[in-house]
Amino acid sequence: MRSVIGYLVCLFVGLTIVFTFLPRPEPIPATQPPRVDRVQINALLDLDRRVLAVGERGSILFSDDQGVSWQAAQVTPQRQVALTALVALDGQRLLAVGHDGWILRSDDGGEQWREVRHDSQLGEPLLGVWAAGGDRVLAFGSFGKFYQSEDAGLNWHRLALDIDNAHLNGLDGGADGRRMLVGEQGLVLRSHDAGAHWEPLPAFYTGSLFGIVRLSANDWVAYGMRGHVFVSHDFGERWQQVETGNPLPLYGHARLPGGGVVIVGAGSLVLHLDGRGALVSSARMAGRGTLTSAAMVGSRLLLGGEQGVFDGTAGNLVTLGK
Repeated sequence: MRSVIGYLVCLFVGLTIVFTFLPRPEPIPATQPPRVDRVQINALLDLDRRVLAVGERGSILFSDDQGVSWQAAQVTPQRQVALTALVALDGQRLLAVGHDGWILRSDDGGEQWREVRHDSQLGEPLLGVWAAGGDRVLAFGSFGKFYQSEDAGLNWHRLALDIDNAHLNGLDGGADGRRMLVGEQGLVLRSHDAGAHWEPLPAFYTGSLFGIVRLSANDWVAYGMRGHVFVSHDFGERWQQVETGNPLPLYGHARLPGGGVVIVGAGSLVLHLDGRGALVSSARMAGRGTLTSAAMVGSRLLLGGEQGVFDGTAGNLVTLGK
């Protein structure tokens, strides 16, 4: 009997020690501001008076001092799945999308968010959201998911695209109705009529494209796997590769106030292209890991990625906002 009791005591002590040293997140007191260097950020959005960031485990943060300090937004319900993108319809109405087809909406500039859509069956991610003007919004993502809302994100219906369930990664366009949509395996779709009709463009690259940027009605930049960047000066009729000397994937971008764009990616890479898509500079932020997103906030460049949000305005990057 004593041996059995002794065995149980040893087992209990052993389990206690194992549990003690298991890694687990420390709770953050409600009065303590969130540590933005401990949250993977997937998207940034500048609203002039406020900056927002979304990322892992349903995190939504906002800053009213240009990214110096951050507060956690209230998300109802909090499903603890990754958020991938966000967009503003105006200064108050915002939308965020993420995994499990999750769509959230805020009506107070990003402090409080409520769920408007969630797909618990498929569990597949939405990868982007884009404001199409007025109350019309588009959301897109894995396996050809392409949704439209006519009432500022309250209700959604699916749009059909003939793309064989390819992942959709990026969308951009303008008030003139010209739009482009990019995705995996070099997919590029073009619309002249604000999305009423989409035409596939001949493939100029076989790898995935993660983003598309409209610089002007005719000047467009696409980027993606293995550091590939392409520019078109005729709304997608012809594309030329921009030699960046970078073999790592590119994931996000931010437009610059004076024209041009910043593109960021793996290896802490930051590329600066001018208003015609020509490479101006290439730099790496030492020790920052993968960058997923960027935002120009005044004259400061905020960068987001696996190490949270930080100020990237340093060295030759200081001239980006000028």
